[in-house]
Amino acid sequence: MTGRRPEGDVTLTDCFVTSPSGRRPVARSLMIQGTGSHVGKSIIVAGLCRILHQDGFRVAPFKSQNMSNNSYVTEDEKEMGRAQAVQAEAACVTPRVDMNPILLKPASDVGAQVILHGKPYRIMNAQDYQFHTLDLLHHVRESFERLAQDFDRIVIEGAGSPAEINLQAFDIANMRMAEMANAPVILVGDIDRGGVFASLVGTLELILPRDRERIKGFVINKFRGDLELLRPGLEYLEKRTGIPVLGVLPYMKDLEILEEDGLSDARIERNKVVEDPKKILIDVIWLPRISNVTDFSVFDSQPDVVLTYLRRIPKRLPDVLILPGTKSTTADLEYLHASGFARWIHEYIEAGGIVIGICGGYQMLGKRIFDPCDLESSSPSVEGLGYFPVETVFKAEKITKQVTTIHLKSGQEVSGYEIHMGETNPLWDTDPVFEVIQSGNNKTSISEGCAVLSGRVWGTYLHGVFDNKGFLRYFLNNLRVKKGLAMRLDEPVLGEKDELYDRLADVIRTSINMDLFYKILGSSLKSYV
Repeated sequence: MTGRRPEGDVTLTDCFVTSPSGRRPVARSLMIQGTGSHVGKSIIVAGLCRILHQDGFRVAPFKSQNMSNNSYVTEDEKEMGRAQAVQAEAACVTPRVDMNPILLKPASDVGAQVILHGKPYRIMNAQDYQFHTLDLLHHVRESFERLAQDFDRIVIEGAGSPAEINLQAFDIANMRMAEMANAPVILVGDIDRGGVFASLVGTLELILPRDRERIKGFVINKFRGDLELLRPGLEYLEKRTGIPVLGVLPYMKDLEILEEDGLSDARIERNKVVEDPKKILIDVIWLPRISNVTDFSVFDSQPDVVLTYLRRIPKRLPDVLILPGTKSTTADLEYLHASGFARWIHEYIEAGGIVIGICGGYQMLGKRIFDPCDLESSSPSVEGLGYFPVETVFKAEKITKQVTTIHLKSGQEVSGYEIHMGETNPLWDTDPVFEVIQSGNNKTSISEGCAVLSGRVWGTYLHGVFDNKGFLRYFLNNLRVKKGLAMRLDEPVLGEKDELYDRLADVIRTSINMDLFYKILGSSLKSYV
């Protein structure tokens, strides 16, 4: 079941249909929805974006509403979901906030910061947000129509499931989005979780008849085993629903492309605390509101490194301990004390351990955190862990920027991005970690970060620091020398990104009926919005 872009049946005018508003042309689009969260929608959208790019289209990803604490800063210093940035990378286009106009960053079990067009809008609980969703719909439309002017194909990702009947009246991410874009829908189910046929058929039963008409195909994802044993189920599904199965995607355990939450199912499966004298052990504390776990993904590609996300205090000590970013620094600082991690961190440092704080972790390692605007806490200030002679003050305006720095100890150039609400200032002269030489498009010279205890404990606001190959090599070789391991002249990475996206595209091409895919992509339906 393979194929490429059909020849001779696609014209320039065929790339567009009339927009729901009747005002502007809209690029032909297709939507990937799922029977639930974590069924693989984000990865499939990335793969389809790469396929369409390979086949000569200018394609963009789109997700109207994304809920994730893994975010990305664009070149114009705006914040968007990391998953859409990955999808844009797969499509070989520059990420922009129109690809994800609404980003919800959970700060508690019931509330989230709403990022609208890349900037903080307000903090809302679930009921408040539901009340405002239809008001936000015009922002979604504006972003989609802007993309439609610059691209001739758009692959849209849904959120959760369209069959969440308690949320259907407030939906701006699934069927209402499909209607607005006049997009046919492919429904994805995860067979690895079990019950895939029930979830696919059940989804059809719980959505409106007019929404059912939009579903033009099924994809079954994460299959392991003999496809012939599955075939009777596929035949029954097609006969029962009248909807074709485009294909069955295999369980891709070795494809390290970041998923929505930043950790693939395969990565979670192998997250075990180990003790190995021939490996560098790097532990990241899994905070309840952890964010930007993508900062550490590169460690998974190192053959002599074991990366572990700690949910409880281990019996062995790691070579490096990392306090990651968090959506709520004060709440997760409280968690460190309540769980015993704070005492364990102190004991680990006293034993000579290496500790790194990234963003919120950097703030936690300081003396004190002030919250005069009650952004995170009703308390005006809280005590930090006390290692850095710095204080952080939360401010209403979020800092989002791409930066280029020089790592002062190694001389390596290190690029990354900052996303944080607070400003951190020294109480007295401190040893910085980096010198910022460019912030956005502006040349500068600013000290950044803090290091104490001869550099064993250091912190920075810089996300993506370990994605820089030269710095990564310097960092790991120092650990290798300390542990008596052989140094390396270069570090393997997760694979060249183009190679990874091409591999993903190849898997999808060989697993689904591409002729049927292009037939669905070329179809159009009446819009109800």
